[in-house]
Amino acid sequence: MAKTLKRSAAFAALGRALMAGARSGPPVGRRLAALPRMIWATAKGEYDGGLRLALMTAATAYIVSPIDLIPEFPLGLLGLADDAVMVSWLAGSVLAETERFLEWEARRSSVVPGHVVP
Repeated sequence: MAKTLKRSAAFAALGRALMAGARSGPPVGRRLAALPRMIWATAKGEYDGGLRLALMTAATAYIVSPIDLIPEFPLGLLGLADDAVMVSWLAGSVLAETERFLEWEARRSSVVPGHVVP
């Protein structure tokens, strides 16, 4: 039960961080809609986000995993701190990487094959 509460609190914090961080740049909906395209472009080798996506996936797995490196029960707030750090890092990474991907997409769509732009 405590793990479920912790997960929901972690995802609520992630949502708040995404909303706060997205005030500059593209809106959150546009960023989240870009995630599947970013994953697909990375899988096809067109976008260079492989390592960053792997790290974000690992962070997500750590947050939702029932196994923690620092358990909450015996260590109290210290046990929650590792999850808070991961949630904060993940939110920042998602914001930064989706913004980077959207810029890459915009540059890519403005390029006409065979034409040199001064």
